[in-house]
Order: sequence, then structure tokens, then C-alpha cells
Amino acid sequence: MTNSTAMLIDSHCHLDYYDAAELAAVLARAAAAGVGEVVSIGTTLAQSREILIRARALQNVWCTVGVHPHHAAETPQAAPEEIVRLTADPKVIGIGESGLDWFYKEPAREIQERNFRAHIRAAQQAGLPLAIHARSADEDIERVLTEEFDSLGPFAFLMHCFSSSRRLAEFAVARGGYVSFSGILTFPKSEELRAIARDLPGERLLVETDAPYLAPVPMRGKRNEPAFVAHTAAVLARIRGLEMDELARITTENFRRLFRKAACAS
Repeated sequence: MTNSTAMLIDSHCHLDYYDAAELAAVLARAAAAGVGEVVSIGTTLAQSREILIRARALQNVWCTVGVHPHHAAETPQAAPEEIVRLTADPKVIGIGESGLDWFYKEPAREIQERNFRAHIRAAQQAGLPLAIHARSADEDIERVLTEEFDSLGPFAFLMHCFSSSRRLAEFAVARGGYVSFSGILTFPKSEELRAIARDLPGERLLVETDAPYLAPVPMRGKRNEPAFVAHTAAVLARIRGLEMDELARITTENFRRLFRKAACAS
């Protein structure tokens, strides 16, 4: 998969989709592929509490807490203060994932936006980065971020599993954000996405799997897992003209800069 000696980090995956009995093997395969750390992502508050319990029991596993836009209609809706309380644990290094997803008609847009703004405020209050989910909602993601930056000030954020427009990528970078690429970067029809990844500033790039979804080429059709982030990293290195060691060094340094809580604990 890779001969790199530098460590990669899977900045966004969903370890709760794996049985507890198989997690050790999943993480062992990741380590063998040069993936030294992973971040398991919160999608509901109840699930966030559960993945925190898992993260506490596992070395080199971090987590975030939050409510995915697909779950934004669950009641009661998460308040910023409730999200912030979950970040006290040393293993919680970020907020999210949250954002906007207009691909489906539900939950209603106003409900998703209210949920998104609550997570932005939680990120501001906790001083932790927000993992942003953006799907078919580029203009509204940009609008909400602009309004929140202008009203309450800047906060750290990551556009996760990026597959949106060049405009949104450049907007995110201009606002101090980071952009993370998943297995989508390796797909044959992702030429435009690869051009965006080639042109963005190197100091703002991360890699991820979004496992168990979106397995990269050449693992298409298989269940994705953190080890496979090495395939995405190899494509990112190739299109940027870098050796894998250098790409791993850059993305790991970027991860530490963004997720400062993980850097302090490492």
C-alpha cells in the first residue's frame, strides 16, 4: 500500500460501524499501512457519548462530538452548551460533524441550519475545530460561515470529505479553514477535484477515509477502513508532485496545527 516511513492520520472515520471484536484488527491494519492515528466522528449526541467510551479504551484513537445534518431533526435539538460539555474529555479533539446537506429533502433546511449554527457556537465556545459536512449546499455553507464569522468572530474548521466546488474550497482557505480529501479523490471521474487538491495551499490539506464509506481505488466495492487512507494519500502526493513521506509529514503537521488538543496530548 505504501512504503512511507512518515505517519498518516485518518482525520475522519466512523469506528462505531465496526464491531468491538474487530476493532483491534482494523486498527492493526491501519498501523501496518502507516496510519498512526484515527479520529472517530460524532453523528448524534448519544452516539458521541458511545464513541468517546470506545476512544478512551483505544490507543491512538481520538473522537469528535456532534450531530450530523441527517440527524438534525432529532429532539431535543443539541444546544451549544450541551455539545461543549462533552468536549471536556481529553479524547475529544473537535466538534461535529455538522453542516448542511441539501441532497435529500429531509430534515428541513431551517432545521439543519439551526443545528449547524449551534455547532459553530459550540466550536467557538470550546475553542475546538468544527468538522463541516457540505453536500449540494455550497452557497448556503458559505453564507452561514460568513454570517457567523462576521457576528461572533473566527473559529477553526475543516471541510471534511471535500467534493464541492473550487469556490467553496478557496473560500474555506481564505477564512483560515482546512480541506480534507477522502477516497473520492481517487475516483476516475474526479479530475476536477484532483485539480482543486493540486492547487490548494499545502499547509491546509488533510486526508481521511470517512470509513466505512467511500473506499478509494483500488479498494472500490470493499468496506472502507482507516488503512485505506494510504491510497488517497498516494494520489494526493502524486498530483502535487510529492514523495509519500513528504505528503504524510505535511498532512500530519496540518492535523496537529488544526487539532491542537491532539497535538498537546501526543
